[in-house]
Amino acid sequence: MATDPFTALANPTRRRILNELREQPRPAGELAALFELSRPSVSEHLAVLRDAALVGEQRSGRQRIYRLTAQPLAQVDAWLHPFERYWRDRLTDLAIFLDDQQKGTRP
Repeated sequence: MATDPFTALANPTRRRILNELREQPRPAGELAALFELSRPSVSEHLAVLRDAALVGEQRSGRQRIYRLTAQPLAQVDAWLHPFERYWRDRLTDLAIFLDDQQKGTRP
């Protein structure tokens, strides 16, 4: 059974790995060097991300090169979208209120 993107993203280490992969694909060893974790621990995080289809893996000789696979993030974006609208509406209401306060039109 594949890991869902939400479960994979729940861990801050995995989110940081994804953030590092936004710029460019990286070898597993280079990713592991960014963390104060053992290389096997980072490999476990990469396995969860791979299982959730958030990263892809390409072998180059003895190296494994990981790259971001953004398509599963669309599921996360779809879930977050209503909350974005909610907060945008609240911030718009706040801006209107503050403008009215500044103009002195509200008590």
